[in-house]
Amino acid sequence: MSDDGDGRVRVASVDELGDGDRTLVQVDGTAVGVFNLDGEYYALENECPHQGGPVCTGRVGGKIVAEEGDVGERVRERVSGEPVIACPWHGWEYELATGEHVGNPRVALTTYDVEVENGEVYVRP
Repeated sequence: MSDDGDGRVRVASVDELGDGDRTLVQVDGTAVGVFNLDGEYYALENECPHQGGPVCTGRVGGKIVAEEGDVGERVRERVSGEPVIACPWHGWEYELATGEHVGNPRVALTTYDVEVENGEVYVRP
């Protein structure tokens, strides 16, 4: 992982960071998790705002979405295609695309831009 002279940090080659893979890199002294999910790349800081847990080492899955009906009807829940990550310490969940906490958008992880160029994956601080 090194700066490419353009301020970007090289993460890995596309082949090294395959579908479903993740890796941790240092970006300006901050631990950042970089994810490849179905060819979409995400990068988030690796420190949960709750109590500092290593959030990027947690479980990745679909966001649970509740659909309310009329009074007296059961709430229907489904798993969306929107990926979230759960901090392994206390289960706080964050959207991979925005870094926002699932239940409270005022709480968020810092996100980073990910660029793929010539088969290489980079993070821009």
